[in-house]
Amino acid sequence: MSHKIVNLRVRDVRFPTSLEQHGSDAMHTDPDYSAAYVVLDTDSGLKGFGLTFTLGKGTEIVLCAVKALAGLVIGKSLQEIVSNFRGFYRLLTSDGQMRWLGPEKGVIHLATAAVLNAVWDLWARAEGKYHGIYLSIQDPKQIVSCIDFRYITDVLTEEEALDILVKAQEGKKQREDQMLKEGYPAYTTSCAWLGYSDQQLKQLCSDALKSGWTRFKVKVGADLEDDIRRCRLIRQMIGPSSTLMIDANQRWDVAEAISWVSRLAEVKPLWIEEPTSPDDILGHAAISKALAPLGIGVATGEQCHNRVMFKQFLQASALQFVQIDSCRLGSVNENLAVLLMAYKFQVPVCPHAGGVGLCELVQHLILFDYICVSADLTNRMCEYVDHLHEHFTSPVVIQDAHYMPPKDPGYSCEMLEESVNRHEYPEGDIWKQEIKK
Repeated sequence: MSHKIVNLRVRDVRFPTSLEQHGSDAMHTDPDYSAAYVVLDTDSGLKGFGLTFTLGKGTEIVLCAVKALAGLVIGKSLQEIVSNFRGFYRLLTSDGQMRWLGPEKGVIHLATAAVLNAVWDLWARAEGKYHGIYLSIQDPKQIVSCIDFRYITDVLTEEEALDILVKAQEGKKQREDQMLKEGYPAYTTSCAWLGYSDQQLKQLCSDALKSGWTRFKVKVGADLEDDIRRCRLIRQMIGPSSTLMIDANQRWDVAEAISWVSRLAEVKPLWIEEPTSPDDILGHAAISKALAPLGIGVATGEQCHNRVMFKQFLQASALQFVQIDSCRLGSVNENLAVLLMAYKFQVPVCPHAGGVGLCELVQHLILFDYICVSADLTNRMCEYVDHLHEHFTSPVVIQDAHYMPPKDPGYSCEMLEESVNRHEYPEGDIWKQEIKK
C-alpha cells in the first residue's frame, strides 16, 4: 500500500508549566512547555504524528511555517518519500523561496523537524516496527540514503558513513538484546530547576536517589553565590560517587563562563552545559581549553542549528559532549549525520530531552547510536525530565534510571486527543480558565 499523504494538520498545544516553575533556568524563567503538533493523514487511513518543541509564545509562528511546507508534502506517497529520503529532506530544506528564511535553521527548521518527525512516525507504523529497532535492522545503505551529506563531506563522506555502519553490524544483535533487557542510561534534570526552593530540591533529590538515580543536572547562571550554595547542597545530598552536571542555558560571556565555572569546580561537575551563546563555536573552544585542567567538559547542542555547526564544533574541539535534539535539527535524517560525525571524532553523544515529547522522541536516537554506531556506553547518558509524559499514547518508560526501548510501532510522539483538545491554544479548556495568557 502506498499510503499517499492527503492532508497535513498542525495544532498549537501548550501546557502552563510556568505556574509551578517547571523548566525554569537562568535564561528561560517562565517556560510553558508547548509543541507544534503535526498529523499526517493518508488515503489508507494510517496516520503519522510529529511535533517540534517550543516554550509557549511563538508557537503560532512555527505553525505558520509548517503550513508553508505542507504543499511539499501533501500528495506524496510514503513509498515515494522513503525511496529517496535524502531528496525529500532536501526538498523541504531547499525550496527556492522559503530557504531564504533559514537556511536550515530557526523557525523554518523547527517546522521541518515537525513534518519529518511525522513522516518517520508514519514509516515506522507502516512497517509495524517500533522506531529504535526499526532503524537498527535496516540495511546500512538504506540508512545512509536518508542523510544529506551536503556541506559535511570535508569531515564525513557517504563512503565513510557506510563503513562505520557496516563495521557496527558486528555485535549488533547482542547490543540490541542488552538494550531490551537493561535499557539506556539516563540522567535527571527534574530535581533542580532554577525556580525551585531548597526544600523542593532536597525532597526531589531524596526521592530520585530512592528510585535509583545516580546522575543529576543542576541549573545555574543567575547568581554565583546562590549557585555555589545550591550545588554544594545537591552534591551533599547525592554524595561523591554520583555524577553531577551543571547547565547555564547560554547565560554568560566567554570570560565570565570560565570564571564562574572555575568557582563551581569544587562540586566536581562532569560538564558545564551551554555556557555561552549556542552559536559561538570559538567561544566554546576557549572555554573547553580553559576548563580542561579542572576536569570539566563542555556540553552543548540543544540549540545548535544544523549538522554544519556540529561539524565545526567537533573540528574546533569546542565540546566534549554532543547534545543532539530531536526537534532542533531536521529530524532523524540530520541527527543521523551528527551521530556519525560524533563517532568519527570519538565524542560521546548525550542528547537533550525533556519538554513536550522530547524524551519520547530521543529514546529512539540513543538506541540507534548504541546499537548501530558507537557500540559504546562510556560517558554516554540521555537526559530525562519527568513532566507531561501522561499526555502521550506511548509514554516513555524509565526503569532503574534507564530508558527502556518502546514497544509500540511509530516514533512515540502521538498525543492523546483529549490532551490536545484541552491544551490547544487559545481555545482549549485549560486556556479558557483563569490561567489564560
